[in-house]
Amino acid sequence: MKGNLYIVATPIGNLEDITLRAIRTLKEADYIAAEDTRHSKILLDKYEIKTPQVSFHSYSSERKLAQLIELLNSGKNLALISDAGTPGISDPAYKLIQEAGSEMPG
Repeated sequence: MKGNLYIVATPIGNLEDITLRAIRTLKEADYIAAEDTRHSKILLDKYEIKTPQVSFHSYSSERKLAQLIELLNSGKNLALISDAGTPGISDPAYKLIQEAGSEMPG
């Protein structure tokens, strides 16, 4: 069974500008792929989110991309976040989104 890739927008400035749905998604995912795990740790700590993080940034190798796709193919749910805002806008997330496929659950 294939897992889900969740594209989760994070606050641009104020950490309190995050939706309850985003917090729930981050808590329930099996892994969080973050552009900068040191930066995202601040947000995750504020909301007591203990989900394991993996780094995924513009210098990530094709091997790292393949590892994330393998997690999805093995049924793991992956939440993708950027340093600020929506992943895929001026960051490396487009590679993972494109590779994971275009199906978007309702």
